[in-house]
Amino acid sequence: MKPTGTNENGLQFLPHGPEFRFLDRVLSLTPGKEGTGEYLVRGDEPFLRGHFPGDPILPGVLLIEAAAQLAGVVAQSDPGLAPLAGLKLTALRGVKILGAARPGDVVRLEASILGRLGNLVQARAHGRVGDRLVLTAELTLSGEAPRH
Repeated sequence: MKPTGTNENGLQFLPHGPEFRFLDRVLSLTPGKEGTGEYLVRGDEPFLRGHFPGDPILPGVLLIEAAAQLAGVVAQSDPGLAPLAGLKLTALRGVKILGAARPGDVVRLEASILGRLGNLVQARAHGRVGDRLVLTAELTLSGEAPRH
């Protein structure tokens, strides 16, 4: 899928409401394999007022959430497999938060699917702000397999 810059480029695979999306757009998507997306830290997010007053940064757990959302988009887009109902982040490994994202920064995310087993999806993700690597993680997502 080529970048379109629209919010419907893959975001329809997210179960989250707009208030809890940490993925603004999908830039590229190889369905079921890998994808790239972006999140702009706008600066008006309510949690930034308290994290941290006078020096706001996107919480590291929300960097992880953004990566999980992109991994979910990639996994759910696989044309050869039915989407998993209720897909959620269920495990983390090797997570390293190596930097911060501040208001005005664009977090560029990359996620690739490492494997699937039944209702489990293993993924690897990275996040960058400019040329700075700010996140690396291996994620496990799980959902309910379709009933036949």
